[in-house]
Amino acid sequence: MKVLVTYFSKTGNTEAVARAIHHGIVNVTDKDLIALDDLDGAGNYDLVFVGFPVMTHSVPPKAAKFIEGLPEGAKLALFATHGSFRGGELALTAFMHGVGLAKGKTVLGTYGCQGEVSEKVIEGMSGKPEHRGWLMEAKGAVGHPDDADRAEAMDFARLMVAKARVV
Repeated sequence: MKVLVTYFSKTGNTEAVARAIHHGIVNVTDKDLIALDDLDGAGNYDLVFVGFPVMTHSVPPKAAKFIEGLPEGAKLALFATHGSFRGGELALTAFMHGVGLAKGKTVLGTYGCQGEVSEKVIEGMSGKPEHRGWLMEAKGAVGHPDDADRAEAMDFARLMVAKARVV
Protein backbone atom coordinates (compact mmCIF):
# COMPACT_ATOMS: atom_id res chain seq x y z
CA MET A 1 0.00 0.00 0.00
CA LYS A 2 1.22 3.49 -0.85
CA VAL A 3 -0.03 6.39 1.30
CA LEU A 4 0.38 10.16 0.97
CA VAL A 5 -0.12 12.63 3.80
CA THR A 6 -0.23 16.15 2.37
CA TYR A 7 -1.24 19.37 4.04
CA PHE A 8 -1.52 23.13 3.77
CA SER A 9 -0.55 24.90 6.99
CA LYS A 10 -0.30 28.61 7.75
CA THR A 11 0.60 28.53 11.44
CA GLY A 12 2.02 25.03 11.93
CA ASN A 13 -1.12 23.54 13.51
CA THR A 14 -2.13 21.47 10.48
CA GLU A 15 1.48 20.42 9.91
CA ALA A 16 1.64 19.08 13.49
CA VAL A 17 -1.48 16.99 12.88
CA ALA A 18 -0.09 15.81 9.51
CA ARG A 19 3.09 14.62 11.24
CA ALA A 20 1.02 12.74 13.84
CA ILE A 21 -1.04 11.09 11.09
CA HIS A 22 2.12 10.12 9.23
CA HIS A 23 3.57 8.66 12.43
CA GLY A 24 0.32 6.75 13.06
CA ILE A 25 0.47 4.96 9.71
CA VAL A 26 1.90 1.55 10.49
CA ASN A 27 2.28 -1.69 8.53
CA VAL A 28 2.50 0.27 5.28
CA THR A 29 5.45 -0.26 2.96
CA ASP A 30 5.45 3.19 1.35
CA LYS A 31 4.29 6.42 2.98
CA ASP A 32 5.10 10.05 2.20
CA LEU A 33 4.64 13.28 4.14
CA ILE A 34 4.74 16.25 1.77
CA ALA A 35 3.52 19.82 2.22
CA LEU A 36 0.99 20.78 -0.46
CA ASP A 37 3.34 23.58 -1.56
CA ASP A 38 6.08 21.01 -2.25
CA LEU A 39 3.89 18.39 -3.91
CA ASP A 40 4.21 17.75 -7.62
CA GLY A 41 0.91 16.05 -8.47
CA ALA A 42 -1.04 13.37 -6.65
CA GLY A 43 1.11 10.47 -7.80
CA ASN A 44 -0.11 6.91 -7.68
CA TYR A 45 -1.29 6.50 -4.08
CA ASP A 46 -3.73 3.99 -2.64
CA LEU A 47 -4.78 6.49 0.05
CA VAL A 48 -4.33 10.25 0.29
CA PHE A 49 -4.72 12.23 3.53
CA VAL A 50 -5.39 15.92 2.80
CA GLY A 51 -5.06 18.47 5.60
CA PHE A 52 -5.94 22.14 5.79
CA PRO A 53 -6.78 24.91 8.24
CA VAL A 54 -10.44 25.86 8.25
CA MET A 55 -10.63 29.37 6.85
CA THR A 56 -13.95 31.24 6.77
CA HIS A 57 -15.70 27.91 7.44
CA SER A 58 -14.31 26.49 4.22
CA VAL A 59 -11.44 24.62 2.57
CA PRO A 60 -8.67 27.01 1.49
CA PRO A 61 -8.38 27.36 -2.31
CA LYS A 62 -4.99 25.59 -2.49
CA ALA A 63 -6.34 22.47 -0.75
CA ALA A 64 -9.65 22.67 -2.64
CA LYS A 65 -7.85 22.64 -5.98
CA PHE A 66 -5.80 19.62 -4.93
CA ILE A 67 -8.86 17.66 -3.76
CA GLU A 68 -10.73 18.43 -6.98
CA GLY A 69 -7.69 17.36 -9.04
CA LEU A 70 -7.36 13.91 -7.48
CA PRO A 71 -8.13 11.11 -9.94
CA GLU A 72 -11.58 9.60 -10.17
CA GLY A 73 -11.97 6.79 -7.63
CA ALA A 74 -9.16 8.02 -5.38
CA LYS A 75 -9.48 7.10 -1.70
CA LEU A 76 -8.93 10.02 0.62
CA ALA A 77 -9.24 11.12 4.22
CA LEU A 78 -9.63 14.78 5.18
CA PHE A 79 -8.23 16.41 8.29
CA ALA A 80 -8.30 19.99 9.50
CA THR A 81 -7.43 22.31 12.33
CA HIS A 82 -9.72 25.14 13.37
CA GLY A 83 -10.35 27.66 16.10
CA SER A 84 -13.88 26.39 16.72
CA PHE A 85 -14.90 23.77 19.23
CA ARG A 86 -14.76 20.24 17.83
CA GLY A 87 -18.02 19.46 16.11
CA GLY A 88 -18.84 23.14 15.80
CA GLU A 89 -20.80 24.52 12.87
CA LEU A 90 -17.86 26.22 11.12
CA ALA A 91 -15.66 23.12 11.17
CA LEU A 92 -18.49 20.85 10.04
CA THR A 93 -19.31 23.23 7.19
CA ALA A 94 -15.69 23.08 6.03
CA PHE A 95 -15.73 19.28 6.04
CA MET A 96 -19.00 19.25 4.07
CA HIS A 97 -17.33 21.59 1.57
CA GLY A 98 -14.32 19.26 1.36
CA VAL A 99 -16.49 16.20 0.78
CA GLY A 100 -18.38 18.11 -1.92
CA LEU A 101 -15.09 18.89 -3.66
CA ALA A 102 -14.27 15.18 -3.72
CA LYS A 103 -16.93 14.29 -6.29
CA GLY A 104 -16.08 10.94 -7.88
CA LYS A 105 -13.65 10.05 -5.09
CA THR A 106 -14.17 7.97 -1.94
CA VAL A 107 -13.86 9.96 1.29
CA LEU A 108 -13.16 7.40 3.99
CA GLY A 109 -13.39 9.80 6.92
CA THR A 110 -12.59 13.15 8.47
CA TYR A 111 -10.68 14.31 11.52
CA GLY A 112 -10.68 17.78 13.00
CA CYS A 113 -9.26 19.36 16.11
CA GLN A 114 -8.71 22.81 17.46
CA GLY A 115 -5.60 24.67 16.44
CA GLU A 116 -4.27 27.75 18.16
CA VAL A 117 -5.44 30.88 16.34
CA SER A 118 -2.88 33.61 15.75
CA GLU A 119 -3.21 36.68 17.93
CA LYS A 120 -3.30 38.80 14.77
CA VAL A 121 -6.45 37.01 13.57
CA ILE A 122 -8.09 37.31 16.97
CA GLU A 123 -7.30 41.03 17.12
CA GLY A 124 -8.66 41.54 13.60
CA MET A 125 -11.97 39.86 14.44
CA SER A 126 -12.39 41.25 17.96
CA GLY A 127 -14.15 44.44 16.86
CA LYS A 128 -16.84 42.55 14.93
CA PRO A 129 -19.88 41.59 17.02
CA GLU A 130 -20.93 38.88 14.54
CA HIS A 131 -17.74 36.96 15.40
CA ARG A 132 -18.13 37.16 19.18
CA GLY A 133 -19.10 33.47 19.57
CA TRP A 134 -16.26 32.24 17.39
CA LEU A 135 -13.78 34.45 19.25
CA MET A 136 -14.72 32.83 22.55
CA GLU A 137 -14.10 29.41 21.02
CA ALA A 138 -10.85 30.52 19.36
CA LYS A 139 -9.46 31.82 22.64
CA GLY A 140 -10.02 28.32 24.03
CA ALA A 141 -7.82 26.81 21.32
CA VAL A 142 -4.58 27.99 22.95
CA GLY A 143 -2.12 25.10 23.14
CA HIS A 144 -3.84 23.01 20.47
CA PRO A 145 -3.18 20.71 18.80
CA ASP A 146 -2.02 19.11 22.03
CA ASP A 147 -0.80 15.60 22.86
CA ALA A 148 -4.35 14.24 23.03
CA ASP A 149 -5.20 15.75 19.63
CA ARG A 150 -2.08 14.21 18.09
CA ALA A 151 -2.84 10.80 19.66
CA GLU A 152 -6.36 10.94 18.19
CA ALA A 153 -4.87 11.86 14.80
CA MET A 154 -2.65 8.77 14.96
CA ASP A 155 -5.71 6.62 15.75
CA PHE A 156 -7.54 8.24 12.81
CA ALA A 157 -4.61 7.33 10.53
CA ARG A 158 -4.71 3.68 11.55
CA LEU A 159 -8.49 3.53 11.05
CA MET A 160 -8.30 5.15 7.59
CA VAL A 161 -5.57 2.73 6.47
CA ALA A 162 -7.68 -0.22 7.66
CA LYS A 163 -10.73 1.13 5.81
CA ALA A 164 -8.71 1.75 2.64
CA ARG A 165 -7.67 -1.90 2.62
CA VAL A 166 -11.29 -3.15 2.56
CA VAL A 167 -13.07 -0.46 0.52
